[in-house]
Amino acid sequence: MTGRQALLLGTSLVTALLFWQRGTAAVVVGSPIVRIAELEIDPAQLHAYKLALKEEIETSIRVEPGVLTLYAVSLKEHPEQIRLFETYRDAAAYESHIQSPHFKTYKDRTRQMVKLLTLVETEPILLGSKSR
Repeated sequence: MTGRQALLLGTSLVTALLFWQRGTAAVVVGSPIVRIAELEIDPAQLHAYKLALKEEIETSIRVEPGVLTLYAVSLKEHPEQIRLFETYRDAAAYESHIQSPHFKTYKDRTRQMVKLLTLVETEPILLGSKSR
């Protein structure tokens, strides 16, 4: 095998591994995780849900360095429909968040309040913010 052939073979293998890894890896370590959660809350329990959500968000932002943003909004005409926009430093930060005691408490407290939950996987394009 000539040097040129070896170089070509090596380049081909590296390229194939990169494409294979990109296709099978859910998340590249170190890349931010952005999720949108679409929830429908039992209207009779909306106030209690908002209190539990407020406590969970405030605790997550305060104690988890890997939780970058947690925004909660409701649809104007349908306040029982809530959208959460979540940004985590990386996959490890997301996993740490969903295993945290305060998140598990939130899930337990709100289990009967949430009528529907859809998690939307996203691919971050550009994330920007301005401090207040």
